[in-house]
Amino acid sequence: MDTATATATSGGTPALPVAGAVPAPAPGRLRTRAAALFGPRFVPYWTAAALFAVFFAVSGLRFRAMATSSWDLGIFEQAVRAYAHLRAPVADLKGPGTNILGDHFSPVLMLLAPVYRVFPSALTLLCAQAFLFALSAVPVTRTAVRLLGRARGLAVGVAYGLSWGLQKAVDFDFHEIAFAVPLIAFALEAVLRGRWTAAVCWAAPLVLVKEDLGVTAAAIGVLVLLRARRAVPLAVALVTFGLAATAVTLGMIIPAFNGSGSYDYWNKIGGGTGPAPRIPFDTAVRTLLWLLLPTSGLLALRSPLLLVALPTIGWRFISREPHYWGIDWHYNAVLMPVVFLALADALPRTLVSTRPWVRSYAHHLPAAVLAAALALTTTLPLARLTESGTYRKPPAATAAEHLLERIPNGATVEADIRPISRLTDHTRVFWIGDTQGIAPDYIAVELHDDRKAEQALEDARKRHPKAVYGIVGAAGDVTVLQRTGRL
Repeated sequence: MDTATATATSGGTPALPVAGAVPAPAPGRLRTRAAALFGPRFVPYWTAAALFAVFFAVSGLRFRAMATSSWDLGIFEQAVRAYAHLRAPVADLKGPGTNILGDHFSPVLMLLAPVYRVFPSALTLLCAQAFLFALSAVPVTRTAVRLLGRARGLAVGVAYGLSWGLQKAVDFDFHEIAFAVPLIAFALEAVLRGRWTAAVCWAAPLVLVKEDLGVTAAAIGVLVLLRARRAVPLAVALVTFGLAATAVTLGMIIPAFNGSGSYDYWNKIGGGTGPAPRIPFDTAVRTLLWLLLPTSGLLALRSPLLLVALPTIGWRFISREPHYWGIDWHYNAVLMPVVFLALADALPRTLVSTRPWVRSYAHHLPAAVLAAALALTTTLPLARLTESGTYRKPPAATAAEHLLERIPNGATVEADIRPISRLTDHTRVFWIGDTQGIAPDYIAVELHDDRKAEQALEDARKRHPKAVYGIVGAAGDVTVLQRTGRL
C-alpha cells in the first residue's frame, strides 16, 4: 500500500502503522503552533520586524528621492568601502587621504564590510542602520513584557520604537552610533536580569563604536556594581577598561591617525582654545525635558539605570557646539534605550506605592507614553509614510541619476551633498572646495536660483585655475562638469 497507515479488510480492525510513516498532524496542532508565534515570547521579535520595515522605508525612500541631508552618508560609505577592499579606512570627503580613524574611532564599521562587498551601495548602510535600531527594540520590549506584562510591556516597546530619538537618527543618514544603541539595550537588559557577565560582554564593545562611549561602558560597569551590591570583578574591570580605552583613544590612537597629531573636536568642549563655552540654558532644559517627559513621564528618574545617560549628557554640558543640543539629528539615539529601560525598571516599584495617586499614575503611564509617541510621530519622519508623494520618485531625482551615471568608475569627483550618495560606491569623491590641489576629473554640484550651470563652471575655474572644465550636462538641479585639459 502507498498510504501512511493500513486498515485491515476484515473486522474493521485498524492495522499497525507502516514503519517509517509520518503521522498526520493532530487536529488543532497547526493552529496551536501558529498561535504560539504570536505569544508573549515572540512579541519583541514581531515588534522589531515591524520597526525594521518602517525604519528602512523612511531612510530608503529618502535615499531614492536623493534627499540626503548631509555628507555623513558618503563619508561612512567611503570608510566601509575601503574596509570591504581590505584597505585603510580613508574618507576623502574629510580631506584627500584622511584616515577616518583620525576623526572618530569607529573600527566597528568593519562589520559592515562583508555585506557591503556583496551589495556595494549607500543603501546597504541605511539598511544595516534600520536593522540595528530595530534590533534594539528586542531587549527593550522583552524586558518591559517580563516586568510589566504583555499589554503594558508591548506599549512601552512600541513607544520606544516610535521614540523621537530613534526617528530623528533614522532620518539623518547613517552614523556609527547605530551599533551602540542595541549594545546598550542588551547590556541594560542583562543588568536588570542580574546577568553581570552578559552585561559586561555587551557593554565592552562600545569602545569600538566611538571614542566617547568608553565612558558609557564604564557607567554600565558602575551600574552593575550598584545593582549587585558587591564587588563584581568583571564590572570593576569594565569600569577600568572603559575609562582607559577612552583616554588612550583620545590621547594616542586618534592623534596617531590624524594629520594634525591631535583630536579635532577638543575645540568643541570646554577644554578647547578660545573663550569659555556658554551653555544655552533654555535649550538644555528643553532637551532634558524631551528626553524624560514624553518617553517616561519623568518616572525614569526613579531608576539607577539613568546613570548610564550621564556621560552623553555630560559631554553636552561642557560642549560649545550648539548642534549637540535640541532633538535633531542622531545625538539622542543612544539615550533612548536607557530612558525606556529605566521606565520599565521603575514602574513595578511605583505600581505598589503606598500613595494611591502614584499607583494610578504608574498604572496609566505605559498607555500615556505610547499615546505621546504616536502623537509626536505626526510631526516626525515616520509621518511621511502616510503621504502618497513619499512613494513616488521625483522626476528630478531620476534625471539627476541618469546624468551622474555618465561619470565612469574610478574617476575623481568633486561634489556637494546631493550627488555624493550616488558616487561614493564607484568613484573617488572629494568635498567641494577641499581637494587640496587635486584637479578632479569631474565636478558634480547642486544648482540653485543663484547658481546655474555657467556659474558652477566659473566657480570651478576659480577653484582649479590650472584646469579646463566643460559642462557635461544639467538635470534635476544637478550639473556635471568634466575636465577637458590643463592650462
